[in-house]
Amino acid sequence: MEAVPYDLRDVRRARYAVAAVFAVHGAVTGSFATRVPWIQDHAGVSAGQLGLALACPALGASLSMPLAGRISHTFGARNALRGLIALWTLSLALPALSPDLLALCVALFAFGATAGMADVAMNALGVEVENRLGRSIMSGLHGMWSAGALIGSAAGTLAAHLGSDARLHHALAAVVLTAVGVGACTWVLDLQPAEDEDPPPRFALPPRSALLIGAVGFCAVFAEGASLDWSAVYLRDRLATSAGLAAACTTSFTLTMAVARIAGDRVVDRYGSVRTVRAGGVLAVLGGLLIVVSRHPAVAMTGFALVGLGIAVVVPLCFAAAGRSGPQPSQAIAGVATITYTSGLIAPGAIGGLAQATSLVVSFGLVTVLAGGVAAFAGVLGAGDRDRPKIRRPSDAAVPDPRS
Repeated sequence: MEAVPYDLRDVRRARYAVAAVFAVHGAVTGSFATRVPWIQDHAGVSAGQLGLALACPALGASLSMPLAGRISHTFGARNALRGLIALWTLSLALPALSPDLLALCVALFAFGATAGMADVAMNALGVEVENRLGRSIMSGLHGMWSAGALIGSAAGTLAAHLGSDARLHHALAAVVLTAVGVGACTWVLDLQPAEDEDPPPRFALPPRSALLIGAVGFCAVFAEGASLDWSAVYLRDRLATSAGLAAACTTSFTLTMAVARIAGDRVVDRYGSVRTVRAGGVLAVLGGLLIVVSRHPAVAMTGFALVGLGIAVVVPLCFAAAGRSGPQPSQAIAGVATITYTSGLIAPGAIGGLAQATSLVVSFGLVTVLAGGVAAFAGVLGAGDRDRPKIRRPSDAAVPDPRS
């Protein structure tokens, strides 16, 4: 993208605009998740068929993410994000309209494809804002995503409680979220490609640096997906708790991650990406050990909370490191996003398969080992830290782009 002078007031405004886009993206996910039972009944699919359909979003996202860089180059970062976030929010209406398994799979593939491209575009702009501000904001942006997901989930829970038709619920939510998302894009950074800049390839393997960073993200997302999908089952089956207490464990895990992400930027600014992630990995390992050895629900819930606290900022910092790791931030971010989405896709099934063959204790032993990988390989996230511009004093004057 072309290096142009910028005004710090515009950058600060762009920060809040991107945060709003992150919240909208999360709200779509939360809105969809709460109505999956209604969608299953409407499409008339079995539990096994639903599992197949729910694999389609991750597949669509993984295949579409490499296209995001090309779209941003062609239309400019602001227009690309405006179009992609609109496609993502409007696609919320598709799954509830699906009358059978085939239609549901196609709808969810499109749902995931638009989600993935919008994800890459908004993370790339978030990294650019972070670089221009000279301080960490990516953890807070992902915290806004979590907050949006909670809001969308709360609205969806209310709609389900009232017995509303998910087609109407999702149509209304799609209209509202599209208006908010497209409106927020008015103030994001309007990055344009330089005249002599070659367009990125439509599909390309991620650079080696992105693979190493993505490996750290893979470990964190695996632990997140395992905890999110299996924590309630672990408490119910392993520790014989009530359904209400088991559900409360999952909710507390989600809240812990959201709060940690929102507060994480101050920690990152003080201690740096590497030390923050390394300490987080140690906390996650401690949490995993508590889960494995627990004989009381309170111990297991503490363990899940520590896992959430430890991995909360890892993925945001992986995206930030990818954006600083080479001359094509969108391509690197797309590579990391593809790896993390793949981890999120396989984690629930891998935990279930291993638990079937052995036990849930062994499954969460694997989670603990992967959390150790986060701590062990945190050093790869330090790439580009020295190159990130630092703002020595606040100023509203126009500041030249540090990359020019």
